[in-house]
Amino acid sequence: TAKQLVVQRIREAERGQVYDEFSNRQGEIVTGTVQRISNDTVFINIGKAEGILSINEQVRGEKYAVNSRLKVYIMDVKKTTKGPQVYLSRSHPGLVKRLFELEVPEIADGTVEVKAISRVAGARSKIAVYSKDPNVDAVGACIGPRKSRITSVVNELKGEKIDVINWCEDPAQFIAKALAPAEVINVVLSEEEGVRECRVTVPDNQLSLAIGNKGQNAKLAAGLTGYKIDIVSESSAKAEAADDEN
Repeated sequence: TAKQLVVQRIREAERGQVYDEFSNRQGEIVTGTVQRISNDTVFINIGKAEGILSINEQVRGEKYAVNSRLKVYIMDVKKTTKGPQVYLSRSHPGLVKRLFELEVPEIADGTVEVKAISRVAGARSKIAVYSKDPNVDAVGACIGPRKSRITSVVNELKGEKIDVINWCEDPAQFIAKALAPAEVINVVLSEEEGVRECRVTVPDNQLSLAIGNKGQNAKLAAGLTGYKIDIVSESSAKAEAADDEN
């Protein structure tokens, strides 16, 4: 009985250590090895613990094979009767941020700051960056010489497209930048009942580009800026203005 009690206490202490270690690492990324796959849930060996990558945190289209290695984001850690459970993610926007920190020394040392990230996992991400040093180009630092840094991040995300834009304090300018690669003619801001909205006018031939495939570009820009974005073509805006005058 004494032996069982000692063994039990040792196990509890070990579990406590594992919980403390990983709860302090929430928001970080780790490299793990896929151990097994059960009912679409992927179990990943991340050292002292087994991490859980549920189907909701996986990226549609990504394939996970036993013994393959991949980088995962530590989303949450919970105590259970089986010991600490570490919940992982491949679709969290934080994964993109942490990958850039690994690849871009200027982000790691604080010279370049990641101000906002918006992500449609597996398809496209937009990341807004700002340089505290006027001599450092934030976008250039993230892209790297011959696109080497951004290519490493894209490869880790299995080909997900990434737009890197300069963050700016002026909301209208920031919204225009966020809708790149589309050109923007003007941005009109409004706020009602705490909801920040804007109306963006774009050239007629840029309307579909601004909205993006399945509304993706507009959705990402809205997520990045925090504004609800209504996009109209230049001819529609002019027609509306003419109606208002009449």
